[in-house]
Amino acid sequence: MRQIFLACLVLLAGNTVLADSPLTPVNAESFHEYLQNVQKDGSTVVLVNFWATWCQPCREEIPIFMELERKYADKGFRLIAVSLDEVESIDSVVRPFMEKWFPGFHSLYSVEYDMDATVSVVDSAWNEVLPTSYLYSRDGQLSERLQGKFTAAEFEARIIALLQD
Repeated sequence: MRQIFLACLVLLAGNTVLADSPLTPVNAESFHEYLQNVQKDGSTVVLVNFWATWCQPCREEIPIFMELERKYADKGFRLIAVSLDEVESIDSVVRPFMEKWFPGFHSLYSVEYDMDATVSVVDSAWNEVLPTSYLYSRDGQLSERLQGKFTAAEFEARIIALLQD
């Protein structure tokens, strides 16, 4: 029954993110469509970040990303965060974690049982290292894969460079 419910949520989430929901389910197909919709106008620099609650460097990056999105949203920067936590833990772990530590943070979450299925939308050669982020230029081209720990200044320099292009 839970799988049917999740499938319905994925279909409903499809091309939009619910503004009042901090977590939105996606499968590989709906994530692909979502990413294409964000990039279709050619005016947005996008950072796709794959994270999980059990990943310490991921937890350290979230406030950085939230600040960068606040700072550069009006210049065309957009963060797309995707939780790769187990689907069964979304309500018991991920949602309470986000409410406690990162209120106001929005993330998609993968309903796929294989992490590779969702990440392969942007990187078929992903090596299952978290955190991993993908930075896209305004024209939707992958600019860089950022894997491992980076400082706020390193992320910001990369984003500014693409915003100025």
